[in-house]
Amino acid sequence: MRALLQRVSEARVTVEGAVVGEIGPGLLILVCAMAGDTQAEADKLAAKIAKLRIFKDDAGKMNRSVLDTHGGALIVSQFTLAADTSSGNRPGFSTAAAPAEGEALYHHFAGAVQAQGIAVATGRFGADMKVALVNDGPVTIWMET
Repeated sequence: MRALLQRVSEARVTVEGAVVGEIGPGLLILVCAMAGDTQAEADKLAAKIAKLRIFKDDAGKMNRSVLDTHGGALIVSQFTLAADTSSGNRPGFSTAAAPAEGEALYHHFAGAVQAQGIAVATGRFGADMKVALVNDGPVTIWMET
């Protein structure tokens, strides 16, 4: 699985003008299931993200996790993280999981993050979503299993 994390002060996702997911301080997690990914990989990624120390402590150092700060996670499916831009000018997405498999892993991943003790909001798989965020830092981190 691939994930792009953004530390945020707030974030929300809307579908057809309606807010479907929203958080205050925490993480916006853009996630893509790749062909061949498993639930075990989703679980491992969720556990790693929950403990990743990218929030400031009292001394201003990135020493606290989203768990430590009691932050939330807005998890948005984004198959374009599978983009292959190695040739031509149009990205290819053949390495992304098939839609049904990707959706199942997306929901499993969101549940795995929630099982870590993090309040989770989500987008809507396969929808045309509008994502708004206030990036805190900015801190943006790429992760892959």
